[in-house]
Amino acid sequence: MSQGVILYGPPAAGKDTVTEALGELNSRYMQFPRLKIGSGKTAGYRMATAGQLRQLEAAGDVVYANSRYSSTYVIDRPGLDGAFAAGVPVVHLGQIDGVRALVDGYPADWTVVLLWCPRAVTADRSEGRGDADTAARLEAWEATRADLEAHPDMVWDLTVETVTTKPDQSARLIDRLLVQRAGVATA
Repeated sequence: MSQGVILYGPPAAGKDTVTEALGELNSRYMQFPRLKIGSGKTAGYRMATAGQLRQLEAAGDVVYANSRYSSTYVIDRPGLDGAFAAGVPVVHLGQIDGVRALVDGYPADWTVVLLWCPRAVTADRSEGRGDADTAARLEAWEATRADLEAHPDMVWDLTVETVTTKPDQSARLIDRLLVQRAGVATA
């Protein structure tokens, strides 16, 4: 079965940085570019229209969609098919419902990683990278914490504190876990 990685965590927890470190470790790891319907940042997304979203919904090809920062973000089946054909997709999520929808709605051997950092670190990192919407990102941090508290039964394959674990160390931990899982799956 194809392997994929889900990185869950609040804004500025290090999802982009850890994904970059995974790609440097092994080029098979690639960030999954979600569809985005809205304005603002376009890098790392496949921009789409509301009409395209309706077509995907009608075809049953939306695995998960959420709205945040005045935009809609979509994990779509055709996009995942292409990502798995190219390598090991790394999907960024900030909602446990999204993690569960992906694990339950798209057949793959998913490794689910919780990346965490304190609220003050999110604020510092967001301001440091020049985000114009740091306040909204801090609201999202609070929502992520509430999401975790509301789902104490959520099981993580790996939990990484990104303040104390460097991105390259995180990438090696994730890669090692995938290698071990592949060995178990083929034994």
